[in-house]
Amino acid sequence: MSEPRSRPMLSRRSILRAGGGCAATAALLGTGGLLAGPAAATVPTSQYFDITKPSYDLFRSKMLHESHHAMQGFAFDNVNHRLFIAQIQNGSSGDDLCVNQVDFSGNRIGSMHLPGAGHGVSIGVEAVGTDSYIWMECDSNSTGDDGRGTALARFKFVNGGTPSVRKFLTGSKTITCATDPVHKRIAVRRNEGGRLHYSVYSLAAAAAGDFSAPLAHFPQPALSGSSVTFQGYTIYGNHLYTLDGTGHADPADINSYVTRIDMNTGTVKSRFLTKAGKSLIYREPEGMAVYRTSGGETRLFLGFASRSSMSSADRYANIFYKNVLVG
Repeated sequence: MSEPRSRPMLSRRSILRAGGGCAATAALLGTGGLLAGPAAATVPTSQYFDITKPSYDLFRSKMLHESHHAMQGFAFDNVNHRLFIAQIQNGSSGDDLCVNQVDFSGNRIGSMHLPGAGHGVSIGVEAVGTDSYIWMECDSNSTGDDGRGTALARFKFVNGGTPSVRKFLTGSKTITCATDPVHKRIAVRRNEGGRLHYSVYSLAAAAAGDFSAPLAHFPQPALSGSSVTFQGYTIYGNHLYTLDGTGHADPADINSYVTRIDMNTGTVKSRFLTKAGKSLIYREPEGMAVYRTSGGETRLFLGFASRSSMSSADRYANIFYKNVLVG
């Protein structure tokens, strides 16, 4: 797959088959898994993205497998140069998900379906040789659009195949994840004691079912704004990036913000209104990811859903990126 041009700076749930790894995780951590309290270790200091810099197009107005649903979370396999995007299935009650594989121009290559998974706000990808393993929520707590995962799923992406899933951190509430493909880490976001928390792990340890040594563990900090609608997150080095905002018919109503958080302190370092794709019709922020090109340029990606018109049932995927690292 070619890379984008470089620019200037059954029950339906029974289909998801639980495999090995869960018993060991449960025995080690107990139901739900994540440790409480701050982590003893820290995430090594890294460069960070200047979120105030301009954004560039990866692609615009691409229809995914499920034509009537917006894109949700997305992630890159940095080794095999693949891009995967989650969305709700057409005709679903709201918690059945589709994972699309697209090329870097947004053209569909393949897809897999996961019934009863959740909402797909954020996903991760792990490269294993020439294979791509998807990390995402599963075992939704509701069959409606408000359904959210109660466990993490890991499965090999096979176009048109039925996922054979290993489940981790079962018994969680509102759990999602994101991966750092450069530093090979995974962040887990979930509700703990009534408040959302993030925990960061070595991706290799997580794949082995070991969630005993988080590199960071902190509550989600409060974000400024009268009404913050969370739409996705990703990690790079010791920084976590979030995207929030809502869809809008009028470009003057843009309210989508990118936020940078230091994962070692859990504090907000920068927050910026992004107008990437501001001309899109009913532009709604959806998902974030990181990718490093073969030329060595590291990029922070922002996703937005759109429509051809306000009355159209069709939905389109749009992805932009920032490429200025500091430090």
